[in-house]
Amino acid sequence: MKADTILFNGKIHTLDPQNPFATAVALKDGKFIAVTDDKSVLNYSHDTTRRIDLHKQTVIPGINDSHTHLIRGGLNYNLELRWDGVPSLADALRMLKVQVERTPSPQWVRVVGGWTEFQFAEKRMPSLKEINDLSPDTPVFILHLYDRAFLNKAALKAIGFTKVTPAPAGGQIEYDKNGEPTGLILATPNALILYSTLSQGPKLSYEHQLNSTRHYMREMNRFGITSVIDAGGGFQNYPDDYQVIDELNKKDQLTVRIAYNLFTQHPKQEADDFKNWISSVKLYQGDEMYRHNGAGEMLTFSAADFENFLQPRPELPVNMEDELERVIKLLVENRWPFRLHATYNESISRFLNVFEKVNREMPFNGLPWIFDHAETIDEKNISRVAKLGGGIAIQSRMAFQGEYFSNRYGSEKTLQTPPVKKIIAAGVPVGGGTDATRVSSYNPWLALYWLSSGKTVGGKEIYGLEQRLSREQSLEIYTKGSAWFSNEQNKKGSIKTGMFADLVVLDRDYFNVGEAEIKEIEADMTIVGGKVVYAKRKFAALDPAPVPVLPDWSPSKIYNGYYSKTNNQEYARTRQGSAVLRKQDLATQTSLAAQTIHQCAGSCDVHAHNHNVARLSNIPVNDLTTFWGALGCSCFAF
Repeated sequence: MKADTILFNGKIHTLDPQNPFATAVALKDGKFIAVTDDKSVLNYSHDTTRRIDLHKQTVIPGINDSHTHLIRGGLNYNLELRWDGVPSLADALRMLKVQVERTPSPQWVRVVGGWTEFQFAEKRMPSLKEINDLSPDTPVFILHLYDRAFLNKAALKAIGFTKVTPAPAGGQIEYDKNGEPTGLILATPNALILYSTLSQGPKLSYEHQLNSTRHYMREMNRFGITSVIDAGGGFQNYPDDYQVIDELNKKDQLTVRIAYNLFTQHPKQEADDFKNWISSVKLYQGDEMYRHNGAGEMLTFSAADFENFLQPRPELPVNMEDELERVIKLLVENRWPFRLHATYNESISRFLNVFEKVNREMPFNGLPWIFDHAETIDEKNISRVAKLGGGIAIQSRMAFQGEYFSNRYGSEKTLQTPPVKKIIAAGVPVGGGTDATRVSSYNPWLALYWLSSGKTVGGKEIYGLEQRLSREQSLEIYTKGSAWFSNEQNKKGSIKTGMFADLVVLDRDYFNVGEAEIKEIEADMTIVGGKVVYAKRKFAALDPAPVPVLPDWSPSKIYNGYYSKTNNQEYARTRQGSAVLRKQDLATQTSLAAQTIHQCAGSCDVHAHNHNVARLSNIPVNDLTTFWGALGCSCFAF
């Protein structure tokens, strides 16, 4: 058999225990036909075979996010200004101001999750005054995890929040001394108030949603993601909100494999939702790029134990068991796999009581089912999950909320949140994910850093050596482990003959770089089904033709999603950036110029000085009328 493509001269970590390392692979018809050495791979070559030199770079199987929200994220990606990875609040506010100037009425500027105050040098969130000062007229909505959102005065006006606006159960609207809404809304702990408010903003046109989804998939390819399981979401209706991804699949324009779960949308009518879908959707319908995967992560609204660790653990209602049992019986009877959002051990105990009751009457008999999150599950409940044949999908939420959890429950409790090693030891399948885009970032390398270093993205050590996974174990969870959760463990997750030809050429050696550098890893090349879907640097000539970003004012056009030092530093030098700055008043120009000069990304051009030291000092480096600020470098002060 002759190959379509050969890749050679690499350091390939296959995650196949029978053949753990290789230097070359041969690909044909979207699958691996040989995983071998440089000499042997020549046996699969002929005149039309494409040969790619890997330049001894590290290669891994494609990353598989077993719990994310790609479909919803894709519909909105070009609408959103991402603060994922931004190193300082000053940088984030500078980006916000620039985007405010670019955004036409009646559109909003939206920062929707993926960031935490602990990633910022200042270790704080923005204030409502800062947001209103930067954007007096353009609506701004900023979501922080699933605990709060900031709305400026223009956004409050746009959605009609007043003194008499009621908050939904489990939500809170903050008011000032005059009884007017301040713009801060809180999940206490129900996040409905956050995403119901967000849903009132303008949406992209269908054409722009197609474009937005393509760019979001490319952004995922940038970090080596080749597969995901979409866990549905509130206000994500099937089939209406799935038309975009369905059309892209029919046009052969998907660059990420997607398995999707269906998420109930109607409180008290959950069983009706699933009855309708069971009658109209064939289990696993679709193809190798886009396919159905079962029910969840929301099965009943009464079973939602919201994960806002700034708030006390919610007590689930007494009617939860009856409502959940009705849905579980329906799913088991029709052999539909299911997954359930389950944060706290107390909730998990009650869920398992329901599952075990149904199993006695109607045996699961190998039906795949999943708990999502399971941050505080204990050993007893892990054993119960194992006995029922379930799996546990963990996500990097503690990388973003570890500080909050530790402050509320203590460092000792945090050590086993989630108890990943105990779950693995019990033989329960474990898949890795992010829960992006609202709760955390879609960048999987933050998750791999968290699991292997035991630290949050803000640098707080929350796990000891005994709780951490090795880098190999962490990667295995996000590749082989995740494949079980879509019943594709024999198709993906390893670089092995017969498996899908999904792989990533990394821009640095994950297995040997410094701990903090794991967070900075990206793909130099990503291949899905034997096709190059993303390439840069030495492989740039293989990169697919670019797709223009629509609409022109999209934040993605200049910021490209996850924070890029190059993009953000160079923007101020572009013609468009200069024009934006000229439109602003003198005070704002001064502030933005100072923030650009003293960015936290990188070092100054003169003395390789860390600007963050200066930013947090008492020296007036941001006052361009003084000696230090005018020089554009605070090195001289130290």
